[in-house]
Amino acid sequence: MLLAFTFDEMLRFSGPGSPAGVAMAFKAMELAFPLLDPDGPLARREVVIETAFRGPGARDGFELVTRGLTDGRYVVDPALERPARGVTLAQFVFRPRYRGRAVTLLVRAGRVTDEFVTMARKPDPTAADEAHFTALKQAMADGLMASAPGDIFEVEPG
Repeated sequence: MLLAFTFDEMLRFSGPGSPAGVAMAFKAMELAFPLLDPDGPLARREVVIETAFRGPGARDGFELVTRGLTDGRYVVDPALERPARGVTLAQFVFRPRYRGRAVTLLVRAGRVTDEFVTMARKPDPTAADEAHFTALKQAMADGLMASAPGDIFEVEPG
């Protein structure tokens, strides 16, 4: 049976709190899956996602499509971080693997702002901070979904 998921379905699964992370996962899979098997579709329970990103929206998006978290194939690995890319982009690394093939996706500069990361890590946000961050997340999600995946990610083999 062929399964297909829309962004809206992924967002409903995750809930409204992390639309940017859900969009990031959606676009990462949209780019990576054809590279991993051009003849696709992929067998969902054979996809492994390794990432340095800790956000719940991306995790939920990958989980819905691959069931990787449930089956232990979704791995957050701090060793994948790229500190040379700066604090803002260091964690935005995704490495999907499938049947011996892998690609590494790095979010392009400008796709995530310093303000976004600062707000995400703010220890005691006020109600105004939360409202502002909610708006930032939605704006980022809208921008990602309006973009071609190749405009969002740099692709490295393996």
